[in-house]
Amino acid sequence: MNPIRHFLQFKDLTADEFVYLFERTKQIKSYFKNYQLYHPLVDRTLAMIFEKQSTRTRLSFEAGMHQLGGSAIYLNTRDTQLGRGEPVEDAAKVISRMVDMVMIRTYEQEIIERFATHSRVPVINGLTNEYHPCQIMADIFTYIERHGSIQGKTVAWVGDSNNMCNTWLQAAVVLDFNVHVSTPPGYEVEPERAGLYDTTHYEQFDDPMDACLGADLVTTDVWTSMGFEAENDERLRDFQDWQVDAEMMAHAGPEALFMHCLPAHRGEEVTAEVIDGPHSVVWDEAENRLHTQKALMEYLLIGKLA
Repeated sequence: MNPIRHFLQFKDLTADEFVYLFERTKQIKSYFKNYQLYHPLVDRTLAMIFEKQSTRTRLSFEAGMHQLGGSAIYLNTRDTQLGRGEPVEDAAKVISRMVDMVMIRTYEQEIIERFATHSRVPVINGLTNEYHPCQIMADIFTYIERHGSIQGKTVAWVGDSNNMCNTWLQAAVVLDFNVHVSTPPGYEVEPERAGLYDTTHYEQFDDPMDACLGADLVTTDVWTSMGFEAENDERLRDFQDWQVDAEMMAHAGPEALFMHCLPAHRGEEVTAEVIDGPHSVVWDEAENRLHTQKALMEYLLIGKLA
């Protein structure tokens, strides 16, 4: 019996596994676009546990599981015994006896790590404060669709060194590309929190224009992530010079893409001119959550297909 595989951080999978997953994503997406039924997960059930609000994560996992022939069950911690203090370990032991896979969207990474330790089935990180690996999978696949391999390319991250930034940094090590990070003072990358085991693939820039110079991809996120709302006013002041605008995109390469995991605040972290402009691929990026996660679930449940 093969050991259980979890996807809790981007570095949980190897470069070869991601190459395989991106190829499977391409195939599975073609099934979807051509209205071709593909049901490898018949009679399989996904439990989706949410402690944080969600649109894209819930929809992409729930629709994706149905499209693969399985079923998905939505659980909000407010409506379960987890919300009344049941130990995460106990919940993991019970839930994993009743379903085939679990996706969790929560706050501290420690919660999902504890759950996975006591789970009998694969666990997927749907987002934590520290990491967002499913989103970066979709982002990288979106880049591959447009421009081919991301190996050796440069990604410019502008804004907060949050879970998205941390995961881009891990992905750069695994898939051998570079990340230029520019954050306001006081919001710099913390390598230990980012889970970095190699810091040779990123460089920190004080000026976001310098970070974007010649970049193949420019990406950002909201200035105030979920759970940090109390800091919103302070962050609005601190991040004013880190808005991705047309001038910043002009510093990037001529075919540079712009990405944002959404939801976006036009006029804050990005201008409408950029997110709705010709460099933006945010809608493809959002849709590709569906397809990359289908490939991931297929792989974690039934392994590599010949």
